Amino acid sequence: MNAREPGLREQRKARVRRSIQDHALALFVERGFDGTTVADVARAAEVSSVTVFRHFPTKEDLVFSGEFDPVLAQRAAARPAAEGPMRRIAGALVESMQEATEAQRRMLLTRTRLGNVTPALRARNLHNHYLIQRAFVSALRSEGAGPEEEFRLTVAAGACLAAAGAALVHWAEEYGLSDPVELVGRALAIVTAGADSVDSVDGVQA
Repeated sequence: MNAREPGLREQRKARVRRSIQDHALALFVERGFDGTTVADVARAAEVSSVTVFRHFPTKEDLVFSGEFDPVLAQRAAARPAAEGPMRRIAGALVESMQEATEAQRRMLLTRTRLGNVTPALRARNLHNHYLIQRAFVSALRSEGAGPEEEFRLTVAAGACLAAAGAALVHWAEEYGLSDPVELVGRALAIVTAGADSVDSVDGVQA
């Protein structure tokens, strides 16, 4: 019995966390992010405000918790080095969208729509992009990388994230009617068209 308890506790915590976030997102869509309090979320999820803060330290975390996914950088690092950094990053982003479940896509759509109209969430989204950008750079830079390689990796990651972000904003503005995988893939194809000039350092592939 004791051997099973940690697993059961973790499952219960995960269910409570999902319930809190689901209720929060529903309220944010209905009332707006600024028009909803943490107490409102707690009442809807039938938990205390303390429980909400235990799972989500800030109100913004109710929207973006889990957004920074280190698996993205791992995906890019696992792709063939011959592709070059920009195509490796783009490929990782497309793969992530392809493998997202329907529930994950719905949550991403809600997050994007909320972020489009809420200044505080736009600021948090920029911070998340910075974290993911740095994760890509750390995962792809070679041992003893110099300033030029670091710069080119930063540009490659920033360009790919900006393109994917623009595609998701377009998707949200169309109320999720378009295929997000196709949109993200098309946006990334535009930026990777010039990948060779970004991926090379003094004519040598990075």
